[in-house]
Amino acid sequence: MSVTIADVRTRDLHDLLATSVPRQFVHKTVESEVLLTGWFPVAPDRFRVTARWPVGHAFYAQVNGHHDPLLIAESVRQTVPLLSHVAYDVPFGHRQTWSTFRYEIDPAALAVTGAAPAEVDMDIVCSDVVRRAGRLSSVRMAVDMRVDGRHLGRVETAFANLAPSVYPRLRGPYADIDEAVRRSLPLAPPMAPGRVARARFADVVVSPTNTALRMQLRVDHSHPVLFDHPVDHAPGMLLLEAARQATHAAAGPRPVIATAMDVAFTQYVEFDAPCWIHAEVAAADSIRVRAEQNGADAFTALVTTTPVPQAALPRIPAQRDRRVR
Repeated sequence: MSVTIADVRTRDLHDLLATSVPRQFVHKTVESEVLLTGWFPVAPDRFRVTARWPVGHAFYAQVNGHHDPLLIAESVRQTVPLLSHVAYDVPFGHRQTWSTFRYEIDPAALAVTGAAPAEVDMDIVCSDVVRRAGRLSSVRMAVDMRVDGRHLGRVETAFANLAPSVYPRLRGPYADIDEAVRRSLPLAPPMAPGRVARARFADVVVSPTNTALRMQLRVDHSHPVLFDHPVDHAPGMLLLEAARQATHAAAGPRPVIATAMDVAFTQYVEFDAPCWIHAEVAAADSIRVRAEQNGADAFTALVTTTPVPQAALPRIPAQRDRRVR
């Protein structure tokens, strides 16, 4: 059964969400995928939201002694429906759609400092709050993040809120989730995991082509994290992961951290046509990525990279020379 705000009194809801966040409020099916742990209002349109990053997440795992930077994106993504529902009275059944997303962080604050989960604090300021017919229509969020007390950086995002009466008109035939999934293209073979800083083929979201740094998006509906629940289009987190993996492919063998992303979502990515991921080196420390479908750009990202400090790289033990002398 879905939880609705009408099911609990306002005070009870505040007490509940101050200690835990039910999965329905962040639009997740699996409880273990909920990163947020609480929230409370600070002032009009100002909020504190807390999160916890697990030590051994199945997908957003620690690499080279650092937390996965896309935990930043997923944490903020979860605050979008949470604050929509609890702070701006958006009913369940409405959909929140990203238009822009950017972050810039200090990579040193991503360094793993212990064996316990990381405690995350997000101070959020909402602006440009637009309402139509008394309902939230769109809003911008600025987020200052700290991890285990260390300042991590800043995130800015903007999203629209779409009512159930609006979304089908916007999406047309693609609004039918079952039909959209049925028309999905066959899953393309994955790129070698090592090229995109992944350990498992199942977690690779791009497929190689005959053109260097031109990849095809892999849409694997069975992925337990990126497709936690059925959707009618490629999720935003899948596109961010494709941008991150394309960045690693373009950066070459040197280990890097995506320390900044500046992203624009311009149209939905559908399941029934190839989506091409293009990557190009924009500068010594940045990669430009775009997702193209049906001849139009659906998503663009400028990703800034920072080399992983040598001290953080795993040491490969020296091998004894076993040649016969």
